[in-house]
Amino acid sequence: MKSIKIQNTHYHRPLLVFAMKEEAENLFDDYQLIFTGLGKINASYTLTKAIAAYQPDIIINLGTAGSTKFNKGSVVCCTHFVQRDMDVTALGFDKFLTPFSQEKAILEAGLALDDLSKGICGTGDSFETEHKNTEYNVIDMEAYALALVTKKEAIPFLCLKYISDGADGSAVNDWQVEVKNAALALHGALKNLNP
Repeated sequence: MKSIKIQNTHYHRPLLVFAMKEEAENLFDDYQLIFTGLGKINASYTLTKAIAAYQPDIIINLGTAGSTKFNKGSVVCCTHFVQRDMDVTALGFDKFLTPFSQEKAILEAGLALDDLSKGICGTGDSFETEHKNTEYNVIDMEAYALALVTKKEAIPFLCLKYISDGADGSAVNDWQVEVKNAALALHGALKNLNP
């Protein structure tokens, strides 16, 4: 399988993680890759099994996401993550904080790339069509879970999201069109790491 260089560090066993095959097409077949399925539980389970099977030295999450801040068609590097559907504020806990966890409400877990915009990814088990929160500016369904697993396993994590929609009333239609462009844009972003 293909190795990769990120910020002057060579990784010989990268594992590319997508939620769906449609986000990858066949452009990443020279890498070790997995498809988790949608949502945090599928992401956590599939990545944990893959880490045991492949022993990767870096995890790279690639996929589509919505945003009200970043332009549709851009690729954003997420370095912070929020579990946007964790809400135990009724019991006095901070918004997005998992009660009795050692983790903060905003998880810092991703490598930053100088040439890409940095994002805070809000992950939840819903497709967001009315984004109003200011705590995060990229919306997906898997990245927080992946970031948390990699942090617990002490494996470097890179998260690149192709902005497919505005997390608004036209998000469903936009995503259905833009998911076809995601693989090419994400492949280009990865290729730029190793020109």
